[in-house]
Amino acid sequence: MRRSGGVRLRIVLVLIVMRQDATPEQVKGVIAAIEARDLSAHAIPGAQRTAIGVTGNKGALEPGVFEALPGVLEAIRVSHPYKLVSREVKPDDSIVRIGDVPVGGPRLVLIGGPCAVESREQMLTVARGIRDAGGHILRGGAFKPRTSPYSFQGLGEEGLRILADARTETGLPVVTEAVDMESLDLVERYADAIQIGARNMQNFSLLKRAGRAKKPVLLKRGLSATLEEFLMSAEYVVSQGNYDVILCERGVRTFSDYSRNTLDLTVVPAVKQISHLPILVDPSHGTGRRDKVAPLSRAAVAVGADGVIIEVHHDPDRALSDGPQSIKPETFAAMVADLRKFAEAAGRRL
Repeated sequence: MRRSGGVRLRIVLVLIVMRQDATPEQVKGVIAAIEARDLSAHAIPGAQRTAIGVTGNKGALEPGVFEALPGVLEAIRVSHPYKLVSREVKPDDSIVRIGDVPVGGPRLVLIGGPCAVESREQMLTVARGIRDAGGHILRGGAFKPRTSPYSFQGLGEEGLRILADARTETGLPVVTEAVDMESLDLVERYADAIQIGARNMQNFSLLKRAGRAKKPVLLKRGLSATLEEFLMSAEYVVSQGNYDVILCERGVRTFSDYSRNTLDLTVVPAVKQISHLPILVDPSHGTGRRDKVAPLSRAAVAVGADGVIIEVHHDPDRALSDGPQSIKPETFAAMVADLRKFAEAAGRRL
């Protein structure tokens, strides 16, 4: 329950489960019946049948009003505050495609690249290394939200053009961060996926805009975000119609001063239990130390992550951003070879 202008509003969520033999016309008929009540319909195809989530601010809604409609198997209430991203709504794992790379499912995904795009030569050198090592997706920041206003802030649109060139050169799809509305417009134009960073996890206006984008969204967990807050941020994106959301655990802030952050691997099986969204792990930001990246990547695979996102730089000691946590392309290649064995043991493949 929430308040708005002194009026109490209830967020309604009913899940309508269609029969396995329901026709597209029957699905459309249910959606029309939902919208006729001034509610929103969210059709969610599953492996066996389609489900339709119902959201709105119209107060209590009796699920039974939909059960007599043609093609409907049952209508039930959803109890979680994060509704469209919960397994109550979609019991099957979601698979999100970045370019032609599926994230989720049996295949582990390896994302690599520098923290920041510094030059065309740097980006192409690293991109070739990622490709040759067997990586699947290229990362690199064109817009860099930094703690200090005097630190390197990224190359902006020129950095996005360089990333697009690297994609053309290597065939690797590209994910990069948007930090505000203007940069999200540009990222949507140039990249294959939009990253929402930890500092913007609860920037709800930005999340809504990402929810209207036509590209997948990689959502990183905030520095002090609980699991529920993390999933509610994903709900903001999905509620706007973009169901292609990938979660990413990148470490949280604790009392520990041994590493940059504390990588919370317990969140991975927790997400797998209650949400259908895929989840990646970022051990680079999670530790801030390059010597910890490989062992925690292995641990991420062991606990069920759908992949890892690694910072790779050809000359990390001279990197303009996050050099201490970046590994060289040859180290990334050795790590990929090592992860193949862990993937097989976990019933996955690279």
